[in-house]
Amino acid sequence: MLYSTAPLAEKARPHVLADFVGQKHLLAEGRPLHAALTQGQLHSMILWGPPGCGKTTLARMLAQASEIEFVMLSAVLAGVKDVRAVVAAAQQRHQQEQGGTLVFVDEVHRFNKSQQDAFLPYVEDGTILFVGATTENPSFEVNNALLSRARVYRLQALAADELEQVIRQAAKLSELEMPDAHVRQLAEAADGDARKVLNLLELYGQRAEQCAPGEQLDQQAFETLLEGSLRRFDKGGDNFYDQISALHKSVRGSSPDGAMYWLRRMLDGGADGSYLARRLTRMASEDIGNADPRALEICINAWESWLRLGSPEGDLALAQAAVYLACAPKSNAVYTAWKAVGHAVAQGGSLEVPMHLRNAPTKLMKSEGYGQEYRYAHDEPDAYAAGENYLPEALVGTRWYEPVPRGLEIKIGEKLARLKELDKSRKT
Repeated sequence: MLYSTAPLAEKARPHVLADFVGQKHLLAEGRPLHAALTQGQLHSMILWGPPGCGKTTLARMLAQASEIEFVMLSAVLAGVKDVRAVVAAAQQRHQQEQGGTLVFVDEVHRFNKSQQDAFLPYVEDGTILFVGATTENPSFEVNNALLSRARVYRLQALAADELEQVIRQAAKLSELEMPDAHVRQLAEAADGDARKVLNLLELYGQRAEQCAPGEQLDQQAFETLLEGSLRRFDKGGDNFYDQISALHKSVRGSSPDGAMYWLRRMLDGGADGSYLARRLTRMASEDIGNADPRALEICINAWESWLRLGSPEGDLALAQAAVYLACAPKSNAVYTAWKAVGHAVAQGGSLEVPMHLRNAPTKLMKSEGYGQEYRYAHDEPDAYAAGENYLPEALVGTRWYEPVPRGLEIKIGEKLARLKELDKSRKT
């Protein structure tokens, strides 16, 4: 196998469109990016996608196709001073008619507002062609002013067959032979990330060189190579929130298989089990509520179990809770009522507590009427003071909580309906 000081991921980087793998939805003939690469129809853009999907490679190919200067900035390391230096060099090139400049900003979401704003006038007057790359949703992470001057392209993680193509191209370049089974396993382990698969391939080649002449890396050594290859999971990033959303929607949609899958995906990717336990507990109140109050208890128990056992032993308790939530009868009645009450509190101002609901610990307060006409529910038939009001006067008769006809809330709804009839009889 041939080596140089450059990593394989850099040596195998394609320079022409024919060698680029993936992103067919953007690079097919007639698509804007295809025209930019083949006809030089350049425009500022944001390339949004997961790691290893080809964002940097595309930016380099755009500059090469149009024969303009390529300048790369890392938003992790660069500051406003670096931006100004790049712009000054681009202005000089422009004034001396030496061609344009494509400024590629990797991890552009890491730039703050002032750093992003520093590009605006130069994008506007054509001094630079701006290409930003981000793994985060640009709607949240890129300033609207910059976003309005750039077209957003959503890139996708590479499919397993596309990663196999990347492996075969790089293996040919490195004069490395490997069995088809290893190619497939390597592609699956990389989880859509071309850079990751090339790094694994490079390590594979290094270990293969240690084998005796004519021998290949055995299966045990190969599996050892793949140990620790985690699924794509960006804690706190866009992919993180996509997966927790999928878990929540699986629970809400009564899919125990979906709930287990996304829970396992997140744990497999390194998510904190305590965070997942907290989210499951929230789901127990938001989506199950009083249709099955045991759901909340089971989530609390699962949380406690995970804290005591840790991973992987405690992960099964989280799976048990997720499956229970998915299979439980659903009700968002409390959640809906709680939001409505919040709106009423925000809009209603500081409404007075009715006099009969106030406590009267002093003689003065009693003389002022505090607590008068309060009816002690335990002294009433069925421990219910029919017709009594427990809201401020401006909200009398308001009802926010409406039980759903599922699970325990069927019984709750029947009880509240019976109490409502008692209230009516009291008034008549």
